[in-house]
Amino acid sequence: MTERKIRVLLAKPGLDGHDRGAKVVAHALRDAGMEVIYTGLHQRIANIVSQAVQESVDVIGLSIMSGAHLPICRKLMEMVRAESLDEVLVVVGGVIPRQDVAALQEMGIGGIFPGGTPFDAIVESIKSGVAGKRR
Repeated sequence: MTERKIRVLLAKPGLDGHDRGAKVVAHALRDAGMEVIYTGLHQRIANIVSQAVQESVDVIGLSIMSGAHLPICRKLMEMVRAESLDEVLVVVGGVIPRQDVAALQEMGIGGIFPGGTPFDAIVESIKSGVAGKRR
């Protein structure tokens, strides 16, 4: 029996208009055999969560270059919990200062990928994170 592909919703929340990195990561995830749904620029958190529910995704990935990762992730995780999406892995990448990693982990972010993280590390982290959620 073939294992179901990992479904990833990749989103650019807020006013961040830089999406080249998100598109490159989406391509790397597809090359690794994942199904990627890219929402495009300027997404509202409520829309991201709604799309995650509609698409039955395994992963919500945020690409944030604006420096607003803490309030965005806080709001996203509140909405993820309100929708009972406990089985969905949430990851974030972009401009993430080292000093914010612990706060993001405490919120429940399952993968944190600062700029320059190798694609193999992102892929393996997502695969292992999803495997842990599917148990």
